[in-house]
Amino acid sequence: MKKTMDGRKVFCRGLCKGAITTWKLVKVTVPIYVTVTLLKHTPFLSWLASLCSPLMHNFGLPGEAALALVMGNVLNIYAAVGVIASLSLSAREVTILGIMLLLSHNLPTESAISAQIGVNPLLMGSFRLATALGVGLLLNLVL
Repeated sequence: MKKTMDGRKVFCRGLCKGAITTWKLVKVTVPIYVTVTLLKHTPFLSWLASLCSPLMHNFGLPGEAALALVMGNVLNIYAAVGVIASLSLSAREVTILGIMLLLSHNLPTESAISAQIGVNPLLMGSFRLATALGVGLLLNLVL
C-alpha cells in the first residue's frame, strides 16, 4: 500500500522552501539594485559607462552593462540581476547580456569546483569567458 503525503504538509513545505529561497535572492539583489540606483545619481556610473562604452559597443550593450558582467562573473548571477534590474535596457540588450552571463558567471567559485574535480580552473574559466564574449559578439550581429 502506497503511503501518500497530506496535501497541506506538501503545500506548507513548498511554501517554506520558496520563502527561504526568495529571502536568499532578495538579500543579494535588493542591496545591489539600491546601490546601482544610487550610483546613477553620482558621476561614478557615468564615468564607468564612458570608460567601458567602446568595449561594450562590440556586444551591442551600453557601457553601464559592464557592471552587470563584472558582478555576475566575480560574484554570482543574482548580483548581475540586481544590476540589470536597475538599468534601463532594451529586451535585445537584456537577451545578449543574459546569455553572456549564463555562459560565464560566478567564475571564482566554479573555478574552485573545477579544480576539485581535476579540471584546470584557469583553462575552464578562460574557456567560459571566451565563449561568453564570442557569443555576445555573434548575438550583436544577428539580433
